[in-house]
Amino acid sequence: MIDWDKLRVFHAVAEAGSFTHAGEALNLSQSAVSRQISALEEALQVPLFHRHARGLILTEQGETLNRTVREVFAKLAMTEALLTESKEKPTGRLKVTTTVAFGSTWLAPRIKAFLDRYPEITMSVVLDDQDLDLAMREADVAIRMHPPRQPDLIQRHLMTMGWVVVASPDYLKSAGVPERAEDLDRHRLLVFGGHHPPVPDINWLLEAGSRPGTPRKPVLEMNSILGLLLAVKSGLGIAALPDYLVEHEEGLVRLLPDLKAPKVEAYFVYPEELRNSKRVAVFRDFLLAELAERTAA
Repeated sequence: MIDWDKLRVFHAVAEAGSFTHAGEALNLSQSAVSRQISALEEALQVPLFHRHARGLILTEQGETLNRTVREVFAKLAMTEALLTESKEKPTGRLKVTTTVAFGSTWLAPRIKAFLDRYPEITMSVVLDDQDLDLAMREADVAIRMHPPRQPDLIQRHLMTMGWVVVASPDYLKSAGVPERAEDLDRHRLLVFGGHHPPVPDINWLLEAGSRPGTPRKPVLEMNSILGLLLAVKSGLGIAALPDYLVEHEEGLVRLLPDLKAPKVEAYFVYPEELRNSKRVAVFRDFLLAELAERTAA
């Protein structure tokens, strides 16, 4: 029978990559952590880590054990959260993930209103343009700019977002105003650059109205939509930005309003196990109400 305390220590070491960092997380000394791992390896009769000067690397057997342990602890955390949730009112910690731009500009200003309404809830928000694994409890719920790719996830469509082509008055004064999509060939374009774009077809402006076989080259690529907004405001050039990002921005000129652009579908996503969670339900309903106001406005 494997000792649960030793498994807890093993999991912390596997995630941290060192005895020292795991000890800090568990409030244990480095030697105590090392003894627990050695005892676990002795009990299982297999090495779990390769030890070297730069840290620890899981062996093949260690990888196998950690996958199982991670899943078990994720299920336990979810069960604990559901058991401790009040029958009368939503309570407990809610971990939310979404893209950096949407979370920073649209969600963050609304968190106070949600927590004021539900003071028994605490929130943790992880902004990441890559999808976190909800099945492994890297987050409880996600606001994603595409349908969920993982199985066994519940999805609720939140809204359809569009794009706005914008530039600063200073840039247009020096470079002229594009009247047609073809005119973009003569302008400085700013686009998203990176391996993990937060939404599909994010750089559609490079192809809009361009001649076949002559793709446009941007003057700037940046892996931050917020950074692109600031670059546009500085007068560097033209960019297509999500409508929620610029709807309250003053001092930007909207261009080519008839230009056909792809739509972005946003979804509220959570695992099947949290179907009956009150925290998840009230947060979902709060988002829908806030987005309904945005649509009405």
